[in-house]
Amino acid sequence: MTRSKLALALALLPLAAAAAPETYGIDPVHSYPHFAVNHLGMSTIQGRFDRMSGKITVDRSTRTGALEVKIDTASLTTGDAKHEAGSWATKNYGPRSRDEHLRSADFFNVAEFPEATYKSSRLVFSGDNLEAIEGNLTLLGVTKPLKLSITAFKCGPHPFTRKEMCGADAVAVFKRSDFGMKAFVGPVSDEVKLSINVEAYKE
Repeated sequence: MTRSKLALALALLPLAAAAAPETYGIDPVHSYPHFAVNHLGMSTIQGRFDRMSGKITVDRSTRTGALEVKIDTASLTTGDAKHEAGSWATKNYGPRSRDEHLRSADFFNVAEFPEATYKSSRLVFSGDNLEAIEGNLTLLGVTKPLKLSITAFKCGPHPFTRKEMCGADAVAVFKRSDFGMKAFVGPVSDEVKLSINVEAYKE
């Protein structure tokens, strides 16, 4: 290799490195999905899953990437975890709490389906801004397309540790009956509003 070719190759190395995809591991402490449904046409019941894991790959030079998320369905909580004997809730609704009912075969059936997953097929950018993620949600063993709209997205150093990180907020709406979750459709809305908040650190 001539000196001129070697110099050109060395000059291009930083550009090649900058164009490489970057992988970020999801921070389980600051990342979790929320869901909301209408209850009896009266109010909105909200819940969340406390355990989520996954990876995000982003190539900002080519505006491409991928997202893969795993959700521990048994980690759901809606603020009604347990009914104490003799309590108001037990007298009015019985011994089974709402969280216990949601984990049953009527809803998330966590014994048979301990995980829900989301895998992207395409990241949609508008300039440098991530606008949406197209992919597939798998719930109760059923896989359906689901588009996540991104309402916030930012990458940069953590203000305290200086570790490189990315954060995003995503929202979507789907029908639970499409995934076979048909119990009490009507009194409890078929439409589910999903929000996923993610922080992830560069690996």
